[in-house]
Amino acid sequence: MSSSDKKTIIALASAALIGMPFAAFAEGELNLYSSRHYDTDERLYSDFTDQTGITINRIEGKADELIARMEAEGVNSPADILLTVDTSRLERAKDTGVLQSVDSAVLEERIPANLQDSDNQWFGFSQRARIIFYDKADVTEPPMDYVSLADPKYKGMICHRSSSNVYSQTLLSAVIENHGAEAAKDWAAGMVANFARDPEGGDTDQLRAIISGECDISVANTYYFARALRTDVDGLSAEIDKIGWIFPAQEAEGAHMNLSGGGVAAHAPNRENAVKFMEYLASDSAQQYFSAGNDEFPAVPTVSLSESVAALGTYKPDEISLSAVAKNVPMAQKIFNEVGWK
Repeated sequence: MSSSDKKTIIALASAALIGMPFAAFAEGELNLYSSRHYDTDERLYSDFTDQTGITINRIEGKADELIARMEAEGVNSPADILLTVDTSRLERAKDTGVLQSVDSAVLEERIPANLQDSDNQWFGFSQRARIIFYDKADVTEPPMDYVSLADPKYKGMICHRSSSNVYSQTLLSAVIENHGAEAAKDWAAGMVANFARDPEGGDTDQLRAIISGECDISVANTYYFARALRTDVDGLSAEIDKIGWIFPAQEAEGAHMNLSGGGVAAHAPNRENAVKFMEYLASDSAQQYFSAGNDEFPAVPTVSLSESVAALGTYKPDEISLSAVAKNVPMAQKIFNEVGWK
């Protein structure tokens, strides 16, 4: 991050803390609220500025905090764009009323319909498949789909994240959408019965648990594994050859996908610049940054994959509407509570 970017973030955050009103920024600027925390995104921002001359001012924080902040700021919010990860957070932003619909031929042409909101209030710009990983030495018959993870033959073998994690919530939400609420509850109960330990840690911790022998099977987003192929990740990369992977449900719905995406703020003072930025994120150059810089799958299907992502192989994604999946999150949380998924 450049010193000027840091000063901008500090100045905006300080103004908010002391209750100073925000003025609408001059034309030629863009005010970005982002919960993405990847260093490689710096190139996304600097290239956009180089191409357009538009300066990006950033506020960074956790997604829920940024959404609550935008809601509290109301019509006086300086936010032009909200960027965040996971469909549920994008849908939460929409439901809170902090986004607006965008009519863009570029976005409609470039972003597949299942990766955008039904009202065009948010669009996905990168994807991560949530897939099954396993210990190649100990697991001779790995589960080939999500439903099979609940099979009693895997009792005491599975590690997973907690029910409060958005990736867990959207996976169960997808199971609800694809198989129905009753089957989803049975699946969640079967998962709990098969846990090797109580849910804890992040996705990288689930993969490390396979290396350490704490569990034999785990579920994680692909970019955590691809990152460990590309660069050294402590406790994972050195012995990563021990881990096999399955893109689940290839004979059925396909692999569950998570999104990173964004939308134009409801009261964007620089709306035209905001739409330009959204369209830029759908460009070939920006899409390649998502893959090469952060080991994600591009949202635009014609964009080539980075070496680390391509190494995972080809697969069939679940093309279910992620907007529909997001609406199931409250039901998913209710099921988690009922089956005792911590």
